[in-house]
Amino acid sequence: MFATKQHLDNEINRIKKENDRMQTELRHLSGEDITTLNYKELMVLEEALENGISSLKAKQMEFVPMMRKHNEMLEDENQGLQFKLRQMHLDPMDDHQQGVGDFEYQMPFAFRVQPMQPNLQDRF
Repeated sequence: MFATKQHLDNEINRIKKENDRMQTELRHLSGEDITTLNYKELMVLEEALENGISSLKAKQMEFVPMMRKHNEMLEDENQGLQFKLRQMHLDPMDDHQQGVGDFEYQMPFAFRVQPMQPNLQDRF
């Protein structure tokens, strides 16, 4: 039982040290506490950051074709909607075929002339 407790204590201490080391490395990667690093450690850190940047750029490049395809789809949809809108403006009589305003288009169209000025002859 004593050996098991000692083994668990050793494992806990090892994990704590590993956690501390990883937290320090994370701070270094984010640019904190780098004044204590020597030249060789700085070179290792720089290489790790450059590798990270390369990985990020490669991942970003995966999105470029997908974004282009999405933009093309949006442009196609926009053109289709603009075409429909132009057709609606060019052919307003099309509404009655879709059940909108049937009554208005069945009524005969007539002008009613109204004088802009009253008839001056009616006064005399």
